[in-house]
Amino acid sequence: MDKTRFGSTDLAVSQLCLGTMSMGSSAWKGWVLDEKDSIPILRRALDLGINFFDMADWYSLGRNEEVVGRNLLKMTDRERLVLATKVFYPMSDDPGDRGLSRQHIATSIDRSLQRIGTDYVDLYVIHAFDVETPVEETMEALHRTVGTGKVRYLGASTMYTWQFAKMNHVAAMNGWTPFVNMQCQYNLLYREEEREMFPYCRDQGIAVTTFSPLARGFLARDARTARTAHDLYQEYYGDEIDREIARRVREVAARRSVSPSHVAMAWVAGSRNRNVPIVGASKTAQLEAAVEALTLTLDAGERAILEAPYRPRDENNDQNPVRRPRALHPC
Repeated sequence: MDKTRFGSTDLAVSQLCLGTMSMGSSAWKGWVLDEKDSIPILRRALDLGINFFDMADWYSLGRNEEVVGRNLLKMTDRERLVLATKVFYPMSDDPGDRGLSRQHIATSIDRSLQRIGTDYVDLYVIHAFDVETPVEETMEALHRTVGTGKVRYLGASTMYTWQFAKMNHVAAMNGWTPFVNMQCQYNLLYREEEREMFPYCRDQGIAVTTFSPLARGFLARDARTARTAHDLYQEYYGDEIDREIARRVREVAARRSVSPSHVAMAWVAGSRNRNVPIVGASKTAQLEAAVEALTLTLDAGERAILEAPYRPRDENNDQNPVRRPRALHPC
């Protein structure tokens, strides 16, 4: 798999990033794979040329980092990997064991490194915007993680563009390390970031990673998987327009003799809004299909057909079943 430069950094990442929320402990969520079943997927990802892996301390409450990090480091050299992990969500019932406070960030990065089994992570991502902690406190604390060599680059996820820009502005004003990555949701059913976030990132040379390319499975034939059957995010998809877009995905897929998931994935990967899609997999076949989709190029007519029904999501409209989710993070 070809590598691409990650924004303005010196990181060379694969065209796909493997999201690993589904790896860790089935005791955390029933659809999560335990270590034994996670190893073949990690090994196959390396075989396919994937070097970019996305973790989080919150996934399986730490077990995710142990399973993914330590097994990858047994399979290949650390220098060949681009490892990302995240901080924000509660790790225990302790009110201080969450958020983006100075103390929580300092404690969390040390615990993450210990679980992964490495001295540093390439990308440290804040999982969401913390409305309870001053931006200055968060950015200074993150800057210190870079200064100590524990983190190479900083990323952010799941927030409004003005919040992201504010945090980078505070960093610039104080000579602190800025964010070089934004991780956001992007698929044929959710394109809200095209208006502000993507243009901002292009202007600032910020790398974009995108999650949920299949809209939680809605754009694939097997829309209701073990994971999504009780998924809160399913309520955000499914109105008449979403169903029409999904129908068009199936129509294009039939003409191309590929699966709907191939088309949905190819649309994201081929977007003019340059991004590195984050894909999840509970089977090696799903990972292989995502990689295959990179070879599918949709022409302008096909993209126009798929995009035509879309309308902006109005999060303030109580009649709209699909609102822009901010309190929860799906990956």
